[in-house]
Amino acid sequence: MTNQETNLQQEIRLAVGQIPNLRLFRNQVGQLPHPITNRYVQFGLAKGSSDLIGFKTVKITKDMVGTNIAQFISLEVKTNTGRISKIQQNWLTLIKNSGGISGVVRSIDDAIKILNLK
Repeated sequence: MTNQETNLQQEIRLAVGQIPNLRLFRNQVGQLPHPITNRYVQFGLAKGSSDLIGFKTVKITKDMVGTNIAQFISLEVKTNTGRISKIQQNWLTLIKNSGGISGVVRSIDDAIKILNLK
């Protein structure tokens, strides 16, 4: 992730951070060698998973009136020139096809649109 993407990610988190039914968390994915065993340790949600993950609380339909669910959110942060990898696109498609909210965001406005906040 570039410094521009890191800054944009933080700007998005701050812009939507006060919305009561929405929570986003930074998801850093990678691997590092363990200091003792020197074996690589994986961290983050999953390879290809997005930079920002979280949930949006949604009240659901008539058959479960009054029940709230947490709808999964996965946002891949890219600069205007940043490219998404095939594994990242596959992740976003999986989330969307499973009923979650996902997409590539290049601005705060993109995030607001994808999250359906306007």
